[in-house]
Amino acid sequence: MKYIKLYFLLALLIVSCKTVQETTETVIVTAPEAVDTREIQGGMWIPSLLEGVNETEMQLLGSKLTAKDIYDVNNSSLKDAIVHFNGGCTSEIISPNGLLLTNHHCGYGAIQSHSSVEHDYLKNGFWAKNYDEELSNPSMSVTFIKRIDDVTEAVFEGVTDDMDEAAKMKLINQNIIKVNKAAKKEAWQDSNIKAFYKGNQYLLFVTEEFKDLRLVGAPPSSIGKFGADTDNWMWPRHTGDFSLFRIYADANNRPAAYSKDNVPYTPKHHLPISLDGVEEGDFTLVFGFPGSTNEYLPAVAVDQIVNVLNPAKIEVRENALKIIDSYMRTDPAVKIKYASKYASTANYWKKWIGENQGLKKSNAVQKKKELESEFSKIVAEKDLAGYTTLLADFEKLYKEIESVSLARDYWIEVAYRNVELLGITFRAFQIEQAYLRGGEQGFENAKNAILRRLEGTYKNYSAEVDKPVFEKLVALYAKKSPKAYSPSNLEGVNFTDLANTIYSTSKLTTLEGAKELLSGTPEEAIKKLNKDTAYQFGKEFHTTFYNKIEPKFQQLNQQLAAVQKQYMKGLVQVFPTKRFFPDANSTLRVTYGQVSGYEPRDGVYYNTTTYLEGVMEKFVPNDYEFDVPQKLQDLYDAKDFGDYSENGKMPVNFIGTNHTTGGNSGSPAIDAHGNLIGLNFDRVWEGTMSDYNYDADICRNIMVDIRYVLFIVDKYAGAKNLIEEMTLVHPKKK
Repeated sequence: MKYIKLYFLLALLIVSCKTVQETTETVIVTAPEAVDTREIQGGMWIPSLLEGVNETEMQLLGSKLTAKDIYDVNNSSLKDAIVHFNGGCTSEIISPNGLLLTNHHCGYGAIQSHSSVEHDYLKNGFWAKNYDEELSNPSMSVTFIKRIDDVTEAVFEGVTDDMDEAAKMKLINQNIIKVNKAAKKEAWQDSNIKAFYKGNQYLLFVTEEFKDLRLVGAPPSSIGKFGADTDNWMWPRHTGDFSLFRIYADANNRPAAYSKDNVPYTPKHHLPISLDGVEEGDFTLVFGFPGSTNEYLPAVAVDQIVNVLNPAKIEVRENALKIIDSYMRTDPAVKIKYASKYASTANYWKKWIGENQGLKKSNAVQKKKELESEFSKIVAEKDLAGYTTLLADFEKLYKEIESVSLARDYWIEVAYRNVELLGITFRAFQIEQAYLRGGEQGFENAKNAILRRLEGTYKNYSAEVDKPVFEKLVALYAKKSPKAYSPSNLEGVNFTDLANTIYSTSKLTTLEGAKELLSGTPEEAIKKLNKDTAYQFGKEFHTTFYNKIEPKFQQLNQQLAAVQKQYMKGLVQVFPTKRFFPDANSTLRVTYGQVSGYEPRDGVYYNTTTYLEGVMEKFVPNDYEFDVPQKLQDLYDAKDFGDYSENGKMPVNFIGTNHTTGGNSGSPAIDAHGNLIGLNFDRVWEGTMSDYNYDADICRNIMVDIRYVLFIVDKYAGAKNLIEEMTLVHPKKK
């Protein structure tokens, strides 16, 4: 195992970490104009490993930054301004006073939590004119990456090739605990270890988590969510998708829980903001926390995603969204309750549709088959032991896992996610299981934790809305989910009658009812739960999931993971000159590219930038997706754009070739000199397949032009106090 591990790291070193001398020679031999820049774009690279080839590639694209400008442990660098926002998005510090910029949709939950019918910040926006007006968010936090260490050798200690996969993973996990515990860090810091290259490399991250995060500013949804679901994943786009928060720290500038005595955080670095704008061909660096990609799946896996799994998930969400939308359009209170949930559900529904179209259009399956054919040919020619059966193993295992994967997706989409009452029964099911495992103490711990969570659930819950969703989706589940993995209580059911019975009799449709069911001794509570109509029905779903679906899925998935790990190692060995970046796993990454238009289909070309003029062209009065605030109309009519215009026009959004995914929402777009030029918030629909098959010709990320952010803050909101604490620069005028 040590030999294999060292070979893999050596191969990565050849591809990603050449010496400065080798880099210099490459630059001299290969003139920039001779390079096909499409071939050096794409990828989500580890910021601590940029020296060498990555640094050279960035410079060929126009960057003036060094690897140390981006990541440096001992000195201030760009990474010190990049923050993981509440575990799901990215944000960046844009002032010396801890002012934080992220997307409107990333801050949406916080904005919603402070909203009411009387004070609707979603509708009207929110702007704090001083520190005292900033709103606290007790359940939110942000995390800095202080240091990244390669701990591969320590994690693989004692692991040998003759171990079976279960034994290997058991020892690896034990080593991870040991290495993590021994990591050098300050008392207020934490650490975690993540796998890269499908488990062939391990890195340790030393982190600092700040839990006092306050809402500072947000435009109305008619700006921050302009275009809503119609424009989501689309270009051209005209959305001011941003919000502002502030990090607070204790008197020593260290993490602390909320306190009125806390003070604005003083960062090691904050991003200067460029007022010079962008143009075709400009270098762009997106720095953030991409969530998950699977670039190295075999053809059989991608084919299964396109033709089996995605269509099922799309159909479930499409039916749920149609019902919820009908209620949101007629009831303002329902609209507030369901706004965030609807947006979250619609987001990946539309993404999967575009992903499927992109994978088909780019011939992703065929391209992977061609790569696999070349891989097999070289393996046979060189007699590379350990790689000869990999593709046959993939075929066998993906055939076996298809039905259970489909059943698992149906359970997640119906019973766990989109039918809210079934999701509530799942929480109750967890309480019963905690009692069976841990007795009275286990029951009380689970009950208290889950009731706290359910308070938030019920705050934004309507049984009237959920009932038709239940009826439609449970009927779909019964019809489409593989019978071998379906709950027995779905046979011969009239789902209209079932929904009427459950929603008229179950106590789980209200928080008060749930509390009543869970009151008394554990035995009394469990007895009451099991008499409840919703719980009886949901329990069958969850029991089937844990007894039939999940064990089989995990068994096969573990086997697939072992084959995928070996395949990843094989790809690096068989193709030593190809670019292989690690798949996204919610760790800090950089992706570099250029501002660039694209041709989505024959005869159509999309330019790089959109303007406020386009907002007005889409304007539909009183439409929840395309309404425009009167003040923004007035500013447009007067052409009152302040210092933020470009040739008399107000830029709104632009696109680039950066390789992004979920988690990159809120990531800064940084120019060749290290200044903030935009805010990443989306991808174009034709390129959403980049999670499986990045293509520089059609994959584009969408960014808010930072000048539009400043224009809204300054001219629309009048929050000059925020502008004054930023550092505004003109790098192109030097």
